[in-house]
Formats: sequence, structure tokens, C-alpha cells
Amino acid sequence: MGFLASAWPWRALAYLLSGVVFGAIAMVTLLTMAAAGLVSLIVGVGAVLLLAVALSGIVVTRIERGRLRLVDPDPAPDPHRAPERPGPRGWLETRLREPATWRELSFTAVSMTALWWMDLLVLAFALALPVLLMTSPVDDPGAWPWLVIGLCLLPAAPYTITAWAGARAALTRLILAPRDGELGRELTEVRASRARLVDAFDAERRRIERDLHDGAQQRLVSINVMLGLAGLDAEPGSPVARQLALAQDEVTLAVNELRELSRGVHPKALTDHGLAAAVDNLTTRSALPVAVDIRLPYRLPATVESTGYFVVAEALANATKHSRAARAEVHARLDADVLTLSVRDDGVGGADPAAGTGLVGLADRVAAADGRLRISSPAGGPTLLRVELPCR
Repeated sequence: MGFLASAWPWRALAYLLSGVVFGAIAMVTLLTMAAAGLVSLIVGVGAVLLLAVALSGIVVTRIERGRLRLVDPDPAPDPHRAPERPGPRGWLETRLREPATWRELSFTAVSMTALWWMDLLVLAFALALPVLLMTSPVDDPGAWPWLVIGLCLLPAAPYTITAWAGARAALTRLILAPRDGELGRELTEVRASRARLVDAFDAERRRIERDLHDGAQQRLVSINVMLGLAGLDAEPGSPVARQLALAQDEVTLAVNELRELSRGVHPKALTDHGLAAAVDNLTTRSALPVAVDIRLPYRLPATVESTGYFVVAEALANATKHSRAARAEVHARLDADVLTLSVRDDGVGGADPAAGTGLVGLADRVAAADGRLRISSPAGGPTLLRVELPCR
């Protein structure tokens, strides 16, 4: 009853009535123009009329998008792009080359031959039929049962009209909204751009790791050696010898920290030997016992290897810090050009991306590689993280 008291039945009625009126006017106008164009084609004026008929879909669908607001608050976007050059000729050339123009012409043909007729039939069934049944006893008093049937059908009219108006609007939006070639090309370009960004990011990580390993780390190692040689020349037990030994210990600690940092940026084993070797090196340094089962027939693309490695690294770090696990397992296989990687631990579970455990960033990184991440972590454990990465 609340629906009957709202404005939606009246908006649906206005949508269908305007569709009938506009559809009839458009059909008569376009058929007249097409017939006149064919007749006067010999004179030369017919070509202009036929061109106007071909472009009529632009005008018809613009009105349809306006009518759509009666039952759909979300406006349908205009799929036409700006003309490539100014002037009527530029506008005409752009419109004739656009797929949207011909899609709109097809919609106009469907609207003239079917849609507005169906609007008329729905209105006739929902409104005219009950009225005719209710007025039938005027001519024939014995037809009073038809009055009862008409009274029963009339309350259903708002629902019938609104249901068809919603279906009609959904069909109109499906045809007129730019969901095909234009959007498909945009999505393809977005995916390609995202892949280029990921590749550039990984290349930059490898460059930083190489600079740290071959530059700053080697210089610190050289300083460490020089401090050791200087300590040999100093008198044992002297203040100078103690200071040199302390400085050498600090440089050794800095070298170790820099080595760990370079591994975190991009492990050298990943670049030189692949995912399996890099994960083996990672698990040997883990405070958590990890069973590794990675069997890959060949080296994977660099982006896939990098993403897979950091998935394992983040999952093991979470297991060590948050889940209080006693052991973990890493499993990886390549099946039909898809790397399936899973990390399982026997911790307390309850992993929540909203808790700041790095799972959101991990999911973003997997999505950037066009992959999919799933996690199962019920309270009480265990936690299973599964990633699928395409290797195209």
C-alpha cells in the first residue's frame, strides 16, 4: 500500500504514455522521411533525407535518455565523443564512424517496430481492459460478473505498469549505455597501463637492490676490511684497538642490516634463480618452521615471481607476528598457465584485512598482477591463504 501511495506508479505511467506518444510520432516522421528520400533520390535531395534518417537515432536516443529519468534516477551517459575537428563536417564524419551512432539507429528501429507497441499493449491490458469490464453492465445488466472481474484487475494495474516500465528502462539502458567497444577498449587500456606500472615498479625494485648490493654494501665491506687491518696495526688492548673493534662491529651490523634490507626490496636469489630458490632462502631465515613444496617446470614471468615471493613473505610474517603458529607450509604448482600458490599455518586464525595485517596491500598487489587472492581464517585456525596468478 505504501507503494501505491508513492509517486512511482505515476512516474511509470508517465514513462509509458510518453513512450507511446513519442514512438508513434517518431515512426510516422521517420517513415515519411525515408519514403520521401527514396522517391526524391533521383533529384538529389533524397540523399540528404536518407542521411537524416540514418542520424535520427542520435535525436531519438537523446530524448529516450531524458525520458529514462522518470523511472531511473541514474542518468545514462552519452556515448558520443567530441568531434575530431570543428565544424559541421567534422561532427558528421565523427558521428558516421562511431559505433554508438549505429547502435542508436538500431535502437530507434526496435523502438518503432516493437517497444512503443508493447507499451501500448501493457497500458491497454492494465487500464483499458478493467475499465471496459466494469462498464459492461451498462449495456447488459446480466454482465455484472464482469464488473467484479474488472474491480479485481484494477488494483493490479499500478504494479503491472511499474513492472513493465522498469523492464523497459533496463532494456533501454542496456542498449544505450556505452558498455561494448568503447568501454572494452578503455578497460583494456587500464589493464595494460596497470601491467606497465607493475613492471616498472618491479624493475625499480631490482635496480635499488642491485645498487644496494653492488654499491653501498660493497663499500661497507671494504671499510670493514680496512678497520680490521688497522686493528692489526694497533697495540692490543689499547684504547685505539678497542675503538677500532667497536667500529668494526658496528660496520658488520650495518652490512647485515643492509643485506636484509636489499633482500626485502628484491631478493637477488629471485632474480638469479627463480621463485623456488628465493622462497627456500626466505624460509631458512624464518623464525617459524616452514615446509616448502614448490615444483615449477620453468621460470615464470618476473612479475609473477615477484608477486608470488612477496605473497609468501607477507603471509609468513603475519603467521610469525599475529597467529602464534607453530609451523607453516608453502605449496606452489603451475596448472594451465596459472600459478597456484598457498600458504598455510596452524595458528589461532582470525586474520582480518581491516586489522592492518597487510592483507589489503597484498590483495592489491595480487590484483595488479591480474590475479585472485582468497583467505580462510576461522577463529581458532588454521589460516589458509591461496593465490592464483595467470602467467600469460
